[in-house]
Parts: sequence; C-alpha cells; structure tokens
Amino acid sequence: MTGSDDLMPPEGMSPADVGEALAARLRVRESEPVARNRTFYDTFDGLLHAAGLEAVHEGGTLALYDADGPGAEAAWASPPRRVLAIELDDGPLRTALVGVVGVRALLARTHVRSRSERFGVLDREGKTVVRLELEHPALVLSSAREVPLAPRLRLIAVRGYDRELRGVRKTLEGKLGFAPARRPLGDEAVRAAGGNPAGHSSKPKLKLRRTQRADAAAVLVMRALYEVMQANVEGTIADVDSEFLHDFRVALRRTRAVLRECKAAFAPDELAPMREELKWLQLTSGDARDLDVYVLEFESTRAMVPEAFRADLEPLLGVLRSRRLTARREMVRAMRSDRCVALWRDWEAFLDTAVSAPADVRPAAGEPIGELAADRIGKVYRRMVKMGRQIDDAAPPEALHELRKQGKELRYLLELFGSQLYPSEIVKPMIKTLKALQDVLGRHHDRHVQAATVRALREEVSALPGGSAALMAMGLLVERIIEDQHAAHREFREVFAPFASKDQRRIVRETFG
Repeated sequence: MTGSDDLMPPEGMSPADVGEALAARLRVRESEPVARNRTFYDTFDGLLHAAGLEAVHEGGTLALYDADGPGAEAAWASPPRRVLAIELDDGPLRTALVGVVGVRALLARTHVRSRSERFGVLDREGKTVVRLELEHPALVLSSAREVPLAPRLRLIAVRGYDRELRGVRKTLEGKLGFAPARRPLGDEAVRAAGGNPAGHSSKPKLKLRRTQRADAAAVLVMRALYEVMQANVEGTIADVDSEFLHDFRVALRRTRAVLRECKAAFAPDELAPMREELKWLQLTSGDARDLDVYVLEFESTRAMVPEAFRADLEPLLGVLRSRRLTARREMVRAMRSDRCVALWRDWEAFLDTAVSAPADVRPAAGEPIGELAADRIGKVYRRMVKMGRQIDDAAPPEALHELRKQGKELRYLLELFGSQLYPSEIVKPMIKTLKALQDVLGRHHDRHVQAATVRALREEVSALPGGSAALMAMGLLVERIIEDQHAAHREFREVFAPFASKDQRRIVRETFG
C-alpha cells in the first residue's frame, strides 16, 4: 500500500528542519522537488482495505498497490468517479480487482495533493544507495480548500543495496527519532476527511447480553439494521453498484424477521402498521433486485446453452436491461415518495417509543432475550425439520420455497441473536449446514422463477431484430434451467441430512430447548 512503509518525523521537528537533519547524519544529494496528485479508491465496504490493497490514480494511471508497491495497472487519463472492475477490459487489473471486489464499484475516497523533496543517500564513492522522498501532503476538500497532513519520509530501495537501506532506516529511527507511520497516507487522508478507511460494513455491530430485556435487545438490533439501510439508500438510488440495493434489502429482511420473531415484545397496534409498510418497501425493490441479478449473471446463464446459440441470446439481454431500468425507476420513485419519507419518520418514532409502550399488551417485553431467542431458534429449527422430512422427489416447488423462507428466518435469528448469546462452536457449524441447505433451496427457487421469467419474455423478444433465433436459444435455455432446477431438487436430501441429523437435533435441544 502506498506509504505503508513511511516514517514520520519526531514531534517538534518542522518540515523545514527535516532536510537539515538528514544532511547532518547522512550524505545526501537533493533533487528537484516534484508535485504529486493522487486519488485513492476503495469500495463502499472497504474490500481493498481489508485485503491490504489500495487503488490509486496518479499521472494518467490507475494502479493497484500492495505491501510491495504497485502491481497491476491501466492507463486512465483522469481520475474516474467510480470504477466497476467487471466492466474493465480483460487484463491484469481487471483480474486482480474482480478477485477482491467482485461486482462492487471502486469509489474515489480522497484526493491528496503534495510537494515532495527527493534525496539520494550516497556511499563513499558517490553512488546512490538509497532514495528518500520527503512528502508534504494535503487533503483536497475543494478547489479552494486543502487540509495539510503530517509530512512523511519514504525510503525507496535501490537494487543491490539492501544492507545500506537497513542502515539508513536504523539511523533515521535510532539517531533522528523518526517512527514508522501508524497508517498509510490514503488511510490518513480518509480519516482526516471524516471517513472510516475500513468502509461501511453491512453487518451490524452488536453487543447483547442473555439477561437483557427482549424489547430493548430487539430495538438495539433494529437500530443497527436501520443504520445499515440508511447507509445504503444513497448508493441504491444512484445505482453506484448492485450491492447497495442487495445490502439494503438484506437489512430490511432482517428487520422484518426480528419484528415477526419478537412480535410478543411489542404493542400490536403499533407493530401492525410498521410491518405492513416495511413489507411494502421490500416489495417495491424486489423486481429491481431480481433484474440486477439476471443482468449480472447473464454470461454464466448464457453459458448454459451450446456455444453456437449463445450469441442469439443478445436480444434477451437487451430486454432484461431495459426492464431493469424500468424497475429501478419505479423503485427510486417509491424510495423518494412521501410514503417512504413517512415510513422512515414513523420507524424512528417506533424505535424511540417501543420499549415504553404499556406492558400489559407486550407479554414477552420483559423476558430475557436469551430465553426468547432460544425459544424462537428451537421452534423454527424444528419446524424446518418437519417440513423437510415431508419433501420427496414429487414435492412441488412451493414446498421447497416455503422451507427456504423458514431457512432465512432461522439464519437471521442465528446471526443476529444466536451468535451474540450462545457459544460460537455451536452456532457457527449450525449456520454452515444451514447455508449449504439454503444454497440448494435458493438455486432451486431461482431456477424456477428464472424459467418463468424467460418464458414470459418470449413475445417481447420475438419482436426485436434477431428475435426468431433468440426464441430458439431461449427454448434451449429454459430446458437447461429446468434441468438445473431438478438437479437442485435431487441434491436437497443430501444437504438436508446433516442439518436434520440426530446429533444436530440433540445439540439444538440442549442449547436452545
């Protein structure tokens, strides 16, 4: 990462004094100062930061840095506002980025302008054995406003002079009081701008206690989920990348699950309208999310048909993209509507007053959250086991879908409450087996819906240029989709077995009652 190996001058040493201090201890030759302009990038949720990477635009190049310096790069005339790795041309930069950020967009986090003084450390023969760069950076907030950042000294190795590099570092730290920088320049700039270098996590950070009142604990969870939703609204509306809407909807679904599973902790008259409005919000964004997925995964979907027919599916992609734009416009209109504004206002009021509502209509309000969560986890799990045992090869898609919905409910309970209140060695393996089951159930449901969607688009596609060929390819595609749906059905019993095993049932009974 850029600046990850920088040294900071000792406290009290002014930038003007650094050059003199270097000359007093080292034999240096100063070069002409240079100006630098860098824009630092990361995803909204800080995926590059988490991977120890940094994307930087400087001098017409966008480069990906790691601890060893710049790696993959691509020419880019001016700093872009965002970069979608999946839209880059094939090459090292696309490969490197997609492997880390997937479909997330790189966003410009900060812009740093600096003046750098450069020095060559010389040996007795006058050869340059180490290069130093004394940087005076400033965070650019606008064309008229900059905030100075602390100067930093960068050591740049010269091939074949590793011993000299170690000696210079020893002198700087031991004799002159320089200290390793606590964080890279990009992180320092983000912090100075009021941001978090780690980005915004979609996973709420919670601290619950088993003895906590159920109503208070549930509100705490829902407040954290509300923050996740609000953090993702702007990116969802602006269509920055598809994950904003995804994370928004996951937080919304989790919120609705908490209201269902903890409904006895809240006043029914206040709860009912909120549940209805949150359901409306979920429905208004459903089509946009589904079409996001269809467009994003189209190439893998296209690959399901023989290669000779793949190009014929291009009209279908055009229709999906058009429908996605329409669905997004409808979603954005709903999210900007007076109804949505009122929803958020009423939701904040609900969270503020829910625990003070009359206790006589909230029988579970004062129950310890550990007991309520355990009761709900146990009941949903047992319901799933019963439902799953009734599914055979002839079961209709609806039966698997209902089990899938219960699986989501159980997973949210385990992730939001179980992981906080019960031993991780119990909860993590349970989530793992549940996730394997969900993956198969999700694939089965998605293929079922996908086949129906492709069929429903036949008339629209047929009216387009190349429509006749597209219809034939779509027929083949539906066949492949249905085949994969049936394959998922056949795989169900295999993944259901460990989830509903005798040992797992015993663990659930002993842990959650």
